[in-house]
Amino acid sequence: MPLIHVSLRAGKPDAYRQAIFDSLYRALREALAVPDDDQFMTITEHDAANFRTGNAYGVARSADVVYIQITVFDSRTVEQKKALFKRIAELLGENPGIRGEDVFVTIVPTAKENWSVGHGVAQFA
Repeated sequence: MPLIHVSLRAGKPDAYRQAIFDSLYRALREALAVPDDDQFMTITEHDAANFRTGNAYGVARSADVVYIQITVFDSRTVEQKKALFKRIAELLGENPGIRGEDVFVTIVPTAKENWSVGHGVAQFA
């Protein structure tokens, strides 16, 4: 049950943003075996004045960097997370063509009892 938020610079076409959604969903299905139609994602676009990136940690990022934050159950293994990072970079490289250096991903693990996916019920507690 991942919840994904993507931040990027404004100005990319609809097809570009949809390709991000499609690639992320595919990576989640392949690396984390999320259920069919488990798609809870948003994209927020920022004007250049409200979006900053640096080249820390030996990575030369461009203005096309995308920040991807994935909130997910805390039951994922390190191996699953590594596979997810790799697959996201591969798929975003294929479509919409984002350089691996511009794929910045964080995972925020949360306990299952911290989720309500509708009706005010803690479905996983």
